[in-house]
Amino acid sequence: MNRIDRLFEEKKSGILSVYFTAGYPQFDDTVEVIEALEKQGVDLIEIGVPFSDPMADGPVIQASGARALENGMSVKRLFGQLATIREKVSIPLVLMGYLNPIIQFGFDNYCAEAVKCGIDGLIIPDLPFTEYMERYKPVAEKYGLHVIMLITPETSEERIRLIDEHTSGFIYMVSTASVTGAKNSFGDQSLAYFRRVNAMKLKNPRLIGFGISNKDTFDAACREASGAIIGSKFISLLGSEKTIGGAVKKLVEAIR
Repeated sequence: MNRIDRLFEEKKSGILSVYFTAGYPQFDDTVEVIEALEKQGVDLIEIGVPFSDPMADGPVIQASGARALENGMSVKRLFGQLATIREKVSIPLVLMGYLNPIIQFGFDNYCAEAVKCGIDGLIIPDLPFTEYMERYKPVAEKYGLHVIMLITPETSEERIRLIDEHTSGFIYMVSTASVTGAKNSFGDQSLAYFRRVNAMKLKNPRLIGFGISNKDTFDAACREASGAIIGSKFISLLGSEKTIGGAVKKLVEAIR
């Protein structure tokens, strides 16, 4: 069984997923960050593949991606870092990266290398759904990888149901139409959107991301979905705390 499926089968609520940018703050920090997150009880990790033009990312994640690229991070070098990761960690791991570097690497090669490293799923924010259906879904399925799609408050019910029917793993619910970034609370529009999608009774579980930064936002997301994804808040802590372990500990303390 795919580790993502096992997670959602065993844990129905309160799932904590954390995003970080591979190669940040230092090039060789990737594995240490993953190990520290698992040690502190994080349920799922999204490993960000840095890209020079990350259109969905806010300033914090953009800056971390720029730093990672300056450090020399690339798709090939990331796979090298992850080659023995399954000797160290057991929780689900997802690669989150934009389409351009994946195309340059070759999608079949990307999937093959991901599986060698024990990756369980892929998030490609700028992958059009029609292209996914026609070209990418068959390849991902061949390798047993879940391709996770994003939905937003502007996504129609028809589109959401189409995504739910043709994807697996979980659905990434973007909390707002804006880019990534920490928020202290959710507005009425976001909460209404969470409830509207929850009422649709989709087959795939859902995680809510963008804006999760504290206990209030984490709990609000967990009331209407299986859990939440934290990115910008954690990357800020990685940049400000003295140690990776300290950053992870402070993140977990902030939401629990």
